[in-house]
Amino acid sequence: MSRSPYASTVTVGEAVPSGTPILAFLEARFPAVPSGTWEARLDSGLVTDEKGAALTRDAVVVPMMVLRYYREVAHEDPIPFAEEVVHVDDHLIVACKPHFLPVIPAGKFVNETLLTRLRNRFENPELIPVNRIDRETAGLVLFSRRKETRGLYQGLFMEKKVSKVYEALSLSRPDGVGPFHVTNRLVKGDPWFRMAVGEGPSNAESTIELVAPKGAGGLFRISPVTGKKHQVRLHMCAIGAPIENDHLYPDLLDEAPPDFERPLKLLAKEVRFIDPVTQTSRCFISPRSLD
Repeated sequence: MSRSPYASTVTVGEAVPSGTPILAFLEARFPAVPSGTWEARLDSGLVTDEKGAALTRDAVVVPMMVLRYYREVAHEDPIPFAEEVVHVDDHLIVACKPHFLPVIPAGKFVNETLLTRLRNRFENPELIPVNRIDRETAGLVLFSRRKETRGLYQGLFMEKKVSKVYEALSLSRPDGVGPFHVTNRLVKGDPWFRMAVGEGPSNAESTIELVAPKGAGGLFRISPVTGKKHQVRLHMCAIGAPIENDHLYPDLLDEAPPDFERPLKLLAKEVRFIDPVTQTSRCFISPRSLD
């Protein structure tokens, strides 16, 4: 059994009626968690209030209550790739995540995550990611070291004050050299973990440039204006240049164990912003490449 040494947290929403049974709240909040999991966690003392007091099955929740819980999985395979720390200061840690490693605990991943690795490495259980990228994607992730300034850095991403650049290798390439400007509406797809292009006002925007042809495909730089889930992957498909080794787009491939020899050829290469604490210009570039 693999158990996280660090608690995850969930805040009860304002719309949740006071006195809602804790089990009903957790099962509704996390519908993908298998039946019986929350009962087992409650019975084992793995769900607590904000102060660390264990909660039982007969507990109830109130709006804005903070719950802490410890995730565990029966078996967790190691991810045989290391992260690279790009920058450290009093407020931030910038790390370059390898392919296949999730940023935070989710699903079958508890300890093999970038967050857990960095919390252990820097002995800082309060480390929190400011941005996230897909497990399949490699590249830069920023972590806040201090509660006092965390909201300032999170606000940069929420207010679209961060310039991001991705690199991708494609299987094919469109006619022309671009740049290609893509705007469309991305909505939840089928199955639930995919996204799809939907009807209605645009909510996703990217600019894509061909850097160099490579065989039938090419190396591209993508500058997303918005940050929708799987946006870069879908926008590359939109210009006729699906990303190499993408098992979700344009077609969903059969589920299979991860092939460490065939990573998704997508890299979160660069982030730029004005530091809200020092008011200086920051630019971080991943040392990784897709070659």
